[in-house]
Amino acid sequence: MAVAVAALAPVVGMLAYSEIAMRQQRSEEVRAAAAQASRLASSEVERIIEGLHSLLIAVSAIPSVQQLDGQACGEALKSVAVNVSNIRTIFVLDLQGKTVCGTLEQGEDISLADRDYFKDALSQNGFVVGTYTRSRLSGGSVLPVAMPITHDGKTVGVVATGILLGWLQEKITERDVASGNAITIADRNGTILARVPYPEKFVGTVIPDTFQRLIHSDNPGTLEIQSQDGTERVLGYRPIKLPREPLYVSAGFSKTEAFASINRSTLINSLSILGGVLLAFLASILIGNRFILSPVARIADVMERWRNGETDARTGMGDHGDELATVGATLDRLLDELDCRRRRNEQAEEERSLLARELAHRVKNSFSLVQAIARQTFRRSDPQVYAIFSDRLEMLAGAFDLLLNREMQAAPMAETITKALQAHGGRDADRFDLDGPDITLPADLALSLSLVIHELSTNAAKYGALSVRMGGSLSAGRSPMIG
Repeated sequence: MAVAVAALAPVVGMLAYSEIAMRQQRSEEVRAAAAQASRLASSEVERIIEGLHSLLIAVSAIPSVQQLDGQACGEALKSVAVNVSNIRTIFVLDLQGKTVCGTLEQGEDISLADRDYFKDALSQNGFVVGTYTRSRLSGGSVLPVAMPITHDGKTVGVVATGILLGWLQEKITERDVASGNAITIADRNGTILARVPYPEKFVGTVIPDTFQRLIHSDNPGTLEIQSQDGTERVLGYRPIKLPREPLYVSAGFSKTEAFASINRSTLINSLSILGGVLLAFLASILIGNRFILSPVARIADVMERWRNGETDARTGMGDHGDELATVGATLDRLLDELDCRRRRNEQAEEERSLLARELAHRVKNSFSLVQAIARQTFRRSDPQVYAIFSDRLEMLAGAFDLLLNREMQAAPMAETITKALQAHGGRDADRFDLDGPDITLPADLALSLSLVIHELSTNAAKYGALSVRMGGSLSAGRSPMIG
């Protein structure tokens, strides 16, 4: 699995780097596109406003308009308005704000002196763009524009008209705004004049305070926001810059739509990486179990069984596979060699045991023969000498018997001493006290110790503690005390 992770890590790293780079590049592209869309929308709005400006200039130059001739002025305005589709009315106001003439028939004079655009046209003495207005003349929602009328160098009135917001909404909708994107046009108060999408929900409402700063910002720009409809967008905006840009325009690109292709690519790449990781891990588990864990477990099981006595246990691996198979085959050869050596050792041990038993038998026969010769030789001449010789011979036979029973290798010290003292102890087991560590002696030392103990015990039997029934602490001559 570590190998699989190490192999996948560079691929995942490269894909992650590519993903980040693609998203940064796409973010820059979307910001540029949003800025471009807002610039195009603003240019179109400027073109419309400039067209109305030209229209009002032409209207204000009509003699009947300059002379505030109500009848002739009305006819002239109707002939002009019929060729302009984005307006419904054109009307002329005197300096008191009373309607002098217009394209609509009025039953009575209507005063517009309280309208901001009327006041601004007189105070600024130039072309002005008003704010969202419900027209008193037509009753519809319009964006009014106005400019003063001069005659002989004097201001005599104001000519005004209004862009139909329904017509403006249609112009924006005709731009075929992509799904998720948005275009907003607002006046200097932040009131929305036209919007795509959801115009019925937002037109006539005021932009929230959070975004009011954008309306009068120093420079155009872009930013990422959550729009009023809850959509995450990259927004390009152009603030109001009087007199050339009297309206706020923004164009927003949906981040979901803008990054849809990248998100799909990310999802596909992520699923591919996940699938690759799962396949790599599955392959690593299967391959690891097949070529690593199973052979290792097989080798360990054979070693454990062999340790428990199953000397015929083998891995059965051939040395033509991988490295672990070679190890298994080598282990099998090692176990075969050890088994062969074990059988040879067992056979040699059997032969040695047979020879030892044969040697013991012959040694005993030799001792018996020597004892018979001594009995025939010394029994009648000197029985005491014969008894001493016989005792020594029996002691030596006992020592040899002990060693032969130990397979001519070694004998315990305590057992060697006990055998040597057996002739003097008889049935009285409490006559001797033996104390000390039980040390195993080599064969030659066991024989020597047996002879030394026999000599000491014999001297003690003649002159020392073994010469009386109750024992004692008597010692004589060269012999050490035995008690």
